[in-house]
Amino acid sequence: VQLQASGGGLVQAGGSLRLSCAASGRTFSNYDMGWFRQGPGKEREFVAGIGWSGGITHYADSVKGRFAISRDNAKKMVYLQMNGLRPEDTAVYYCAAGTVASANQDRYSYWGQGTLVTVSS
Repeated sequence: VQLQASGGGLVQAGGSLRLSCAASGRTFSNYDMGWFRQGPGKEREFVAGIGWSGGITHYADSVKGRFAISRDNAKKMVYLQMNGLRPEDTAVYYCAAGTVASANQDRYSYWGQGTLVTVSS
């Protein structure tokens, strides 16, 4: 599976962005998907995950109620709707594909190249 993340940019605090992740290659619907992020000087961390059918989602506590992950298997796309953005959400955001929509990065076999989100105060 090849993954291409897009949709990042500069936004003011309180604003919204929608990240997209386009997949190609093997059967996309076989994979659970996740979004991770790496902020300046920080380790990469889990943001959100979604099961292969889209029926199960889970989130990091820091984004619950503000971010929403979704997928469209027909289009081979995964999305991350981000609302109420905060300066601490500034990071490079990565999409990933794996067999389990886990917060554990080791459970993901394929990674996109990342898209930068910058939130100004």
